[in-house]
Amino acid sequence: MPERGTATRERILATAERLFAEYGVLSVSNRQISQAAGQGNNAAVSYHFGSRTALIQAIVRRHTEQIEQLRLQRLADADSFTSLRDWVDCLVRPYLAYLDSLGSPTWFARFSAQLMTDPELRDIMITESLTSPTLLVILDGQNRHLAELPLAVREERWGMVHQLLVHVWAERERALAEGTPTPRSSWDDAATGLIDAVVGLLTAPVSPGV
Repeated sequence: MPERGTATRERILATAERLFAEYGVLSVSNRQISQAAGQGNNAAVSYHFGSRTALIQAIVRRHTEQIEQLRLQRLADADSFTSLRDWVDCLVRPYLAYLDSLGSPTWFARFSAQLMTDPELRDIMITESLTSPTLLVILDGQNRHLAELPLAVREERWGMVHQLLVHVWAERERALAEGTPTPRSSWDDAATGLIDAVVGLLTAPVSPGV
């Protein structure tokens, strides 16, 4: 019985993630999730997760814990990092490598974009993934290479980077799911292009008087 309960939870999580990614978190009801997950009980979501917030948190944790492990593996070589690009690589490539490992289609990037564009939901994503220990180490490493930038400019550009990452990841995921051609043939190549763009954004000249 415990194994059956675990399998049901996983089915609900996978179904909710897909529906949220496709239609938006606020457009999908718990009843729709339960039915799409093949549950005869329309209250299955509440039974297994208690609340909508707990369901969303569980979806995020289902992925971020594994991304965290990939970043930890990359940070094992941090002593050899000599440039801003090394730290940006450590931020970007583990995430895209994880999505690649899931096969196609994936839903997590689009689901994450849905959370980050909703004022009521973005705090869940920030709490569960954007304050991870590895991310804080990576951001500290990057900031050491950006010390010459005024703090206000640095903060502004990190906001730009965050928006860029969220939506580029989601758009590539959507294109692959729909069979639309993408500029880069693989997730690894896409990571390289994204790293180039982020480094360029962070190191762009600052206008006088800023």
